[in-house]
Amino acid sequence: MRLKISKSKDASSLYVIKDVTTKGKRTSKIVKKLGTYDELLKKLNGEDPIEWAKKYIEELNKKEKEETSKIMVQYSPTKLIEKENQRSFNGGYLFLQKIYHELGLHKICKEMSDRHKFTFNLDSVLSRLLYGRIIFPGSKLCTYNLSSTFLEKPDFDIQHIYRALEVISKETDFIQAELYKNSQKVSKRNSSILYYDCTNYFFEIEQEQGLKQYGYSKEHKPNPIVQMGLFMNGDGIPLAFSINKGNTNEQLTLKPLEQKILDDFKLSRFVVCTVAGLASNDNRKFNDQDERAFITTQSVKKLKKHLKDWALSNEGWHLKDDRKIYDISDIDEDQFTDKTFYKERWIKENGLEQKLIVTYSIKYRDYQRKIRNAQIERAVKVIETNPSKLKKSNQNDYKRFIEKTSVTPNGEVAEKHIYCIDLEVIAKEEAYDGFYAVCTNLEDEASVIIKVNHRRWEIEECFRIMKSEFKARPVYLTRDDRIEAHFTTCFLAMVLYRYLEKRLNSKFTCTEIVRGLREMNFYEIPGDGYIPTYTRTDFSDALHETFGFRTDYQIIKNTQMKKIFKDTKS
Repeated sequence: MRLKISKSKDASSLYVIKDVTTKGKRTSKIVKKLGTYDELLKKLNGEDPIEWAKKYIEELNKKEKEETSKIMVQYSPTKLIEKENQRSFNGGYLFLQKIYHELGLHKICKEMSDRHKFTFNLDSVLSRLLYGRIIFPGSKLCTYNLSSTFLEKPDFDIQHIYRALEVISKETDFIQAELYKNSQKVSKRNSSILYYDCTNYFFEIEQEQGLKQYGYSKEHKPNPIVQMGLFMNGDGIPLAFSINKGNTNEQLTLKPLEQKILDDFKLSRFVVCTVAGLASNDNRKFNDQDERAFITTQSVKKLKKHLKDWALSNEGWHLKDDRKIYDISDIDEDQFTDKTFYKERWIKENGLEQKLIVTYSIKYRDYQRKIRNAQIERAVKVIETNPSKLKKSNQNDYKRFIEKTSVTPNGEVAEKHIYCIDLEVIAKEEAYDGFYAVCTNLEDEASVIIKVNHRRWEIEECFRIMKSEFKARPVYLTRDDRIEAHFTTCFLAMVLYRYLEKRLNSKFTCTEIVRGLREMNFYEIPGDGYIPTYTRTDFSDALHETFGFRTDYQIIKNTQMKKIFKDTKS
């Protein structure tokens, strides 16, 4: 800051001014008007106003260099703001940027750039695609526009995003393998347990083409779909993924992706945990060799009769750390509400030996009955009010409890259909309430196997977050390479998010994390710094404490913000 004396016909005015750089142009702005020479002369009792002003400004400059200095900014209630001048910026991405660089994604981008010999900044494009997918999910054009709201401006054009997608598609396997290798330097990854599952994503088109094919849609939408297979490690961090045609049999997707992990990730000893629908006999045999093993859910209903009778029998049940054998028809339900009973036996069929573990829980039984009773109430309501809605049903649809009678007791065709609740269907389902089964080739205790299998919910949550919070669907891209690149960025965004979630000790929900990052905005004071406009919360405090820098001071000076930029990239 320095002194400026503005002379007019009647007086000389003294100002404190400072040089600032705005949009690459250097200019000066008035920090404070000290008054006219004559006014100051009267106030200072004869002291030279110019000498006083120089000392005053020297003190201001000294204070500005200190961390506790105050920034003085003048605003006018009569001066319009500049047109087309952005003043608000998001800084929530800075915490994701720290993880992005720790995982070495910028180095992966450099290696790909050197290999493909293009000139645009792939690191800038990929990082903004990932930050945008988490904070401002939307189309590629939307992501490009919103990336300009980050504190650090992007240095690419919209066409570079689509060119980058082509490169990312070609390098998907390389990115996944390098990311896994780099992640081991960040934290020790639990890769002894791998969870596998599949889901599908629909498109806003009606024509089949390439990867987009009609298949079984879990959202029951009449649109072409693609299928994603995902491996997650024992810490809940996504490990690897693949994209397949929408009409591919899910059971056929596991072995190719697992073989890729064996070859590219150099993993050889792990347990694969899947749902029953993905655990074909071939897949189980594939993981019953070398140092691999499997744990898979098993439908009690689909067991052979002698095994089903054994599983549903009231006798022969155990509790962990208890040698007593229980009859579950003769227990005090209040006493054992929170307990899980189990029984186990080895079976050998179709050339595979595996252990069948069946569990029974009163709490799980009551939960299933609560869900079913709600569905029955809905079925009764439809019968009474609008039976015309009763057209189709599936195995989980409330309509499965409705019986339709279309003939009279004499076998004649009835003039009207008669609808009623099918008590036989209800009774058959109730027989399985509270029972749950898994199969494995491991010899570990049943309680250990059950605990490992229980964590499958995390991979299901990965899919839910990608679909809902990250808005990975519906997909509007048409080319297969861009579709695969789109899901690569969704996968990488999920990895960043999971690391952030783990560092916060899973104290906050996905909604709280995403909303907190999205609302972490700053108002720019050109030449001085940034004023946080977000609400300081437990979440923002946890972020700052975890990452070792703070953005919640009353103002962040430009020098401080530059240091934060540097720290998040180191």
